[in-house]
Amino acid sequence: MDKFNLRPRDVNLYGEDICPNSYVFNYNLEQYDLVGFGSGVYGGRPHKSIDKFVFGLPRFRGRKAFVFSTSWRGKLSYNKYLKNKLTDKGFDVAGDFSCKGFNCFGPFKLIGGLNKGRPNKEDIEKAVDFARKLKSQATQ
Repeated sequence: MDKFNLRPRDVNLYGEDICPNSYVFNYNLEQYDLVGFGSGVYGGRPHKSIDKFVFGLPRFRGRKAFVFSTSWRGKLSYNKYLKNKLTDKGFDVAGDFSCKGFNCFGPFKLIGGLNKGRPNKEDIEKAVDFARKLKSQATQ
């Protein structure tokens, strides 16, 4: 299982709300100019809870979104599915980020998993840089 562990104090963007998907139904996304959607990647797609949540969203107009993920390869191409779903819901996807994450699925469990310790400090620094660039673009 992937864990991102990016805390608001790591990013230091001020004014952002970070909400685990278990609480997201209590949020009115219309109040935000920029909304992030993040997940570990499982079989080439985001976790089913994120997929289900996005499916249930109303259509949005004039809202920007970004996507972030962790996966065993850390490839941006894994974000394409979620980016397309968000575009279908009317979001303008402003960017996406991906890095390697710990994977202990299937046969990888037998060898103790892949990418132990990931995301690591360098991954978090890259995520913070990505978030700061998004923040900068949003305020221009």
